[in-house]
Amino acid sequence: MRILVVEDDQHVARQIERTLRKNGYAADVARDGEEGQFLGDTEPYDAVILDLGLPIADGLTVLGRWREAGRRMPVLILTARGSWREKVTGLRAGADDYLAKPFEMEELLARIEAMIRRASGHASAVFECGPVKLDTSTSRVTLKGDLVELTALEFGTLSYLMHHQGKVVSKTELTEHIYDQDFDRDSNVIEVLVNRLRKKLGASLIKTHRGQGYQLNAPPNTS
Repeated sequence: MRILVVEDDQHVARQIERTLRKNGYAADVARDGEEGQFLGDTEPYDAVILDLGLPIADGLTVLGRWREAGRRMPVLILTARGSWREKVTGLRAGADDYLAKPFEMEELLARIEAMIRRASGHASAVFECGPVKLDTSTSRVTLKGDLVELTALEFGTLSYLMHHQGKVVSKTELTEHIYDQDFDRDSNVIEVLVNRLRKKLGASLIKTHRGQGYQLNAPPNTS
């Protein structure tokens, strides 16, 4: 999953970026509203963390422009402002959630996880596909109850496929959602990641549609 962080406070931005990466997300950071709006317009993000008090263009302006342009990615607004009216204005402008500064990173993660789940039509933090379970709240993956160790990119690939279970996901889409902007994107790596997941979780879990992409489906019940 790929997150855009639009925050002009460098210390806060670094903390959020480190936390996201540590928990398996790809993260891009913009330091002002103009850059943030551009990235949100041109890159596919699974969620955005948007500060309201930004230079050049404030957060509410950026959010309003995104929604007017039909950008539907879930947005969590950050504000240091004490007025409840700011929060109401942000929600009415199209934000999906808000968090007031200062905040705990654990709460930020929980809110991001919930927003992404809702956007993909899921209520539970635990995703299941046959004998495989992925818990977004703990970043744990199990196979028939046994813990499976995955690298960050393997986890990111499985997580995206789990959130879009049953859909054929192209290599390009996977590449755009598991790598950040500065990563040297190579679609051939996707084949390697998928093959690793098959070895760890079962060969039939991910189906290849030639020329189209990959589809996560529960294996047939043979019992």
